[in-house]
Amino acid sequence: MASFAPTSGLSSLLKDGTKHISGVDAAVLKNIDACTQLGTLVSTSLGPHARRKIVVNRLGKLFVTSDAATILRELEVIHPAAQLLVKAAEAQEREAGDGTAAVVILASALLENAEKMLRMGLHTSEIITGYEQALVTVLKELETLPTHRVNDVKSLPDVSAALATCIASKQYSLEGILAPLVADACLTVLPSDPAHFSVENVRVSKILGGSLSDSVVVHGSVLTRDMAGVVKKVDAAKVAVFTCDFDSSQTETKGTVLIKSAAQLTDYTRSEEAAMDAKVRDLVDAGVTVVASPKFGDVALHFLDTYKVAAIKCASKFDLRRVARTTGAVALAKLTTPTADEIGRCDQVVVEEVGSTKVTVLRQKSASSRVATVVLRGSTANLMEDVERVVDDAVNVFKGITKDGRFVAGAGATEMALAARVQKVADAASGLEQYALEAFGTSLTTLPKRIAENAGLDAPSVIAALTAAHASGSTSTGVNVEGGDGGSASGGPNTLDAAEAGVWDQYAVKYWSIRLAAEAALTVLRVDQIIMAKEAGGPKPRDMMAADVHDDAP
Repeated sequence: MASFAPTSGLSSLLKDGTKHISGVDAAVLKNIDACTQLGTLVSTSLGPHARRKIVVNRLGKLFVTSDAATILRELEVIHPAAQLLVKAAEAQEREAGDGTAAVVILASALLENAEKMLRMGLHTSEIITGYEQALVTVLKELETLPTHRVNDVKSLPDVSAALATCIASKQYSLEGILAPLVADACLTVLPSDPAHFSVENVRVSKILGGSLSDSVVVHGSVLTRDMAGVVKKVDAAKVAVFTCDFDSSQTETKGTVLIKSAAQLTDYTRSEEAAMDAKVRDLVDAGVTVVASPKFGDVALHFLDTYKVAAIKCASKFDLRRVARTTGAVALAKLTTPTADEIGRCDQVVVEEVGSTKVTVLRQKSASSRVATVVLRGSTANLMEDVERVVDDAVNVFKGITKDGRFVAGAGATEMALAARVQKVADAASGLEQYALEAFGTSLTTLPKRIAENAGLDAPSVIAALTAAHASGSTSTGVNVEGGDGGSASGGPNTLDAAEAGVWDQYAVKYWSIRLAAEAALTVLRVDQIIMAKEAGGPKPRDMMAADVHDDAP
């Protein structure tokens, strides 16, 4: 008789294959190690001299970028604790549109310092209490540090200067080219109430060839394809947009047409042509001069050319939406004659040649256009994709300006000022939380340290100079990535007065990056167990060349 020995512990409550990790050494420290590894990966992608990463995702697509949001998204991190940092970075992207690298680096620095305190003998609850007190202090002190404000969001010079730092942090030395372009595009589509600004109204079109200095802003939309018909230019166009194919109608059921003679075949073909002729004539009678559709039949295209109606082929639904948004047209699901309210208006629809590429431009010549397009030129597709991500971040920063125009000193000056104030609070504390308060301030100095390291500077000497400057009361002294004394109050090496140099960080970006990083680190510290269920799904596909149990069967 076989004996049965029941299992004990948590494993007896869970299904087979479930992984269970608990304890300080097994769970907490391993979680911290995973997060610090992620922070180390992203740390070289911070600042104007950030390093690029070559990332090949699971679909084989190549990314060459220093954008932390793209790197984290394409890496597909699977560690549960590291995923918390990735989600914090995604939340930063949604809230502010910039500062994702700062979130991961600061959170990993907080956890790295927490590991040191755990090895010293502090309990996680004491570390959490100290970090929470430090976070409250930092967010309160941050409100006293804004050094610049954009009062007029409709001023092109003010907006360009505000966006320059965001662009320079990713594409250094190109901010003079890209900042005016992005500011012009944003101001073109800025509604009467700036709070209703939508980032979807600023689009990017990439055309291979030329250089970035050849990039321009078009008031309207740019489609990187030629028109389908012979009509290549229409002024004062009235546009009809169809989401269905512009072709002869087909029945929903299958049927067979029996034709017994050539005359019947001719009559059948003529009836189709007459029906299409009537549809196009109805559009012309309604005033339509441009038609946008995913596909055009040969017969339909013939009659459109006959009536001098331009045909824009939009194979992508996103292009159809862009055309509809630009012209104000209503996308129709059937080939019906649109009403006056469903017809869109456009000042000019024309085919132009940019380099060796023919593009269709829907241009709105009025000062206030519904859509603005930044046409980027570049030597490689990877370069233009990276610049496109920079443009998207700058547009999100402009959206933040419409809500809160405050800016703080950049170049790591704000972090150093906050670290100094947290240190004062730590010196006044009497409990064990003073160690956590001091560690929080030390973690804030990681950001200017990374900026200096990526610029090839001597990070310890730069941090020492910044600490001395902020101790003397110069709260806007930051890292001078170009080297030398940039005119800081302390006269230290490789430092500058960020406020005077026009190096600013948006207040909202800084606020959310510090808050989300601290909350992510606190969440990881509160975890004492990891329970991972067995992955769902069937067995993995078998190798086609693998042996089978029935290979030797007769």
